[in-house]
Amino acid sequence: QVQLVESGGGLVQAGGSLRLSCAASGRTLSNYVMGWFRQAPGMEREFLGTISRSGDSTRYADSAKGRFTISRDNAKNTVYLQMNSLKPEDTAVYYCAAGLQSVTVVNPKMYNYWGQGTQVTVSS
Repeated sequence: QVQLVESGGGLVQAGGSLRLSCAASGRTLSNYVMGWFRQAPGMEREFLGTISRSGDSTRYADSAKGRFTISRDNAKNTVYLQMNSLKPEDTAVYYCAAGLQSVTVVNPKMYNYWGQGTQVTVSS
């Protein structure tokens, strides 16, 4: 089993940037496909992006393309979400997730482990 802990959230003005981190413990992160999701109050959990085990392949939701970048450092057992040009509608709790599947997927039900989330608030 792998434990995931997100960090790096906070309050930022519109147009600003944040980098979220997801640190893993318990198992080697390179065994997992990783995904980032977010959930705003009253909304369903939304897929943002995913990265392959080696980091050579990524997929993004349309809402994230061009503004968000996922990367990973398997040596540090950490995955990152760089967020630029933030908008008030990006306000949500952001989650990382680890999946045992061999390919990148967007369906949150395919992920096996989840972090506790980190709050991102973007002010206008």
